[in-house]
Amino acid sequence: NLHYMVSCTTRAPRSGEVDGKDYLFIDEPAFRTRIDKGDFVEWAEVHGNLYGTPREQLVDCTDRGIDVILDVDPQGAMTLKKKFDEAVYIYVLPPSFDVLRQRLIDRKTDSHEEVARRLHKAREELWNYRQYYYLIVNKEFKRALEDLAAIIAAERIKMRQVNFSWIEETFIKRLGKEEM
Repeated sequence: NLHYMVSCTTRAPRSGEVDGKDYLFIDEPAFRTRIDKGDFVEWAEVHGNLYGTPREQLVDCTDRGIDVILDVDPQGAMTLKKKFDEAVYIYVLPPSFDVLRQRLIDRKTDSHEEVARRLHKAREELWNYRQYYYLIVNKEFKRALEDLAAIIAAERIKMRQVNFSWIEETFIKRLGKEEM
């Protein structure tokens, strides 16, 4: 009962990325038309490209009771937080700034200048960590996934998720009838 939300972007696909799986790749005029139509629940310009979360897909999933995972930058997360305070906000960090630098270099998709821009932006974005509810340090991918699963499990059993009418019908009203 979990869905990964595919964001829209105006950037070109990187090697190996698949349209509709990694992102919905669209051109800038189409993206701006969708902005004007209110098709995005949030959107932002990041690293010179536009990114946005499609409203219709998000609403469809949440209306059906499906938990949705969004991969958005802090700017997008704070926009969403103003609209959806009941959502769960998880900040994912690499184990160190040096590891982040090396991961960006190792993926071999960006120029040295672009890597430097991304690292500069990461330093700025880091100060948003206090706005989130959980922190996952992605040192080992398997462990990071286990941490994510634990957060999802904990959130699903919080009292705000409980169907109180079921408790009352199953226990309180039934106990009252049995005592008679």
